[in-house]
Amino acid sequence: MTAPTTATGLTPELKSLLRRVKLGKTLDTLPERLTLARTSRLSHAEFLELVLADEVARRDRQSATLRARTAKLDPAMTLEAWDGDTNATYDTHVWAELTSLRFVDNAHSALILGPVGVGKTHLAHALGHIACRRGRKVHAERADRLFKRLRAARLDHTHDVEMRRLIAVDLLIIDDFALQALDPAETTDFYELVVERHLKSATLVTSNRDPNEWLAALADPLLAQSAIDRLQSSAWELVVEGESYRRRQKPTLTAPETTQKEARR
Repeated sequence: MTAPTTATGLTPELKSLLRRVKLGKTLDTLPERLTLARTSRLSHAEFLELVLADEVARRDRQSATLRARTAKLDPAMTLEAWDGDTNATYDTHVWAELTSLRFVDNAHSALILGPVGVGKTHLAHALGHIACRRGRKVHAERADRLFKRLRAARLDHTHDVEMRRLIAVDLLIIDDFALQALDPAETTDFYELVVERHLKSATLVTSNRDPNEWLAALADPLLAQSAIDRLQSSAWELVVEGESYRRRQKPTLTAPETTQKEARR
């Protein structure tokens, strides 16, 4: 005897079967899809295609979210969240090229340069999110934290494993590079990452300093020059200019026109 159909048009048996074949999440939209199928007179094949397309889209979103979390991307720094009213200025043609991710496809580099607070990190992470949505492996980390972690990895003998993992990702984002001076070990790590990834995988670096100033921040001039030359030779450069957006985040007084001091008079 078949169990009665519920108000949503789904039987308990159907729900159980969907869960057994790992399609339980389709139950979230299936009632609406059933209604659409009836009102639009969809064929069985059209209805099945619609339901499966919903599930594929859901799984793609879930996978992208997981990849972004694994990549250490800031969830708030997406392309959609970029403030179009910001005072920051940059070459929109270069930015359009970067968002196409052709630089990732071609294993080229990208440099996002500019003063403090103009949104370099946001733009870099936005590119990382786009890459995650397209199924790419990404890792994003601030330069000082990255090299500190690699220094610690030498102590517990996991340095080679960490380096191989960083070399293997499709897009490596190093944020705030050369903000602080690098010691010999850190300079060596930077050199190895750049050399091993050169024309094999994409590397994106953000910095407050021009690449010509990076030499002074690296301990070994020869390694520094070799790494920087490789980066620049295959890199798109996006220079972001303008005032710091953080100034607009400064709190302002919203108290009534009569201040407490005036009230005491």
